[in-house]
Amino acid sequence: MAVENGGRIKRHFVLRRAALAQRRASRLDPVVRGLLWSGAAGLLFTVLNTTMRVLAQELHPLETQFLRYLCSLLVMLPLVASAGLAAFRPNNIPSQFSRGAVHTVGLVMWFTALPWISVADTTAIGFTGPIFIMLGAAWFFGERMRWDRWVGAVIGFVGVLIVVAPKMNASGGPYTLLMLASAPVFAASFLMTKALTRSERPTVIVIWQSITITLFSLPLAVPVWQWPSAMQWLAFMVCGVLGSTAHYCLTRSFTVADISATQSVKFLDLVWASIAGWLVFADIPNRSTLIGGVIICASTLWIARREARGTVRP
Repeated sequence: MAVENGGRIKRHFVLRRAALAQRRASRLDPVVRGLLWSGAAGLLFTVLNTTMRVLAQELHPLETQFLRYLCSLLVMLPLVASAGLAAFRPNNIPSQFSRGAVHTVGLVMWFTALPWISVADTTAIGFTGPIFIMLGAAWFFGERMRWDRWVGAVIGFVGVLIVVAPKMNASGGPYTLLMLASAPVFAASFLMTKALTRSERPTVIVIWQSITITLFSLPLAVPVWQWPSAMQWLAFMVCGVLGSTAHYCLTRSFTVADISATQSVKFLDLVWASIAGWLVFADIPNRSTLIGGVIICASTLWIARREARGTVRP
């Protein structure tokens, strides 16, 4: 009895602390909450990309792409079963499939280049995405592009160029260009996600992303299929959890703030990627990566501080 009462008290304490944390978070400025969601997504994506690079070196990249999203779908099935299929019926099925098709095109390019490029360089190249996203958001959604957002993005992009430029003459140059070409495709996908948040809940978007990409990736994986080992299946399941959680965080960031306002914090991903590459692949960041990383972090901290203080002017 004493053990049972102790368990109840502990659960009550945990729930109370969680409710308190949720109330405090709700008081934050929407832009700050968007930055926090986007930052969490970036950290999760870094861990995911590191694991996926290991798998893409062991299996064909197109098979790796398919299994990554298949396992994302599998780990979400208990959620679907508990809530019921009706809870995840989308309001706009054609848009869900259109978004999945666009994202699949970007993934094919990205996964093909992934085994040949370091985690830090992969992340740095992905930083061109926010530039395309902010341009698209201003063009299609009419979001106001304040001068400080532009300055933060441009400074961050300069840092990315410092990181990427020395690699263009190396053996991985063609793959670097291929991964760079995937950035505007992913930007289009994220803009479509932003549009979907107006009529769909984040969980619905994330689940249907896994459904559509799994379906589109299956025909690509069949010709190159190699049966994964038990450890590889376990790694893919971990990737499924990481990917689903990361996309949920990213989608939540789109629901609470302008998409352009959340992009600056993505430049911090280079820090996590450099650490992950060093720990897993012994990839020591060179001078250009370190210099570019400092510039990127400086721009990120500057814009995040201005957004948090709410001192910016149109």
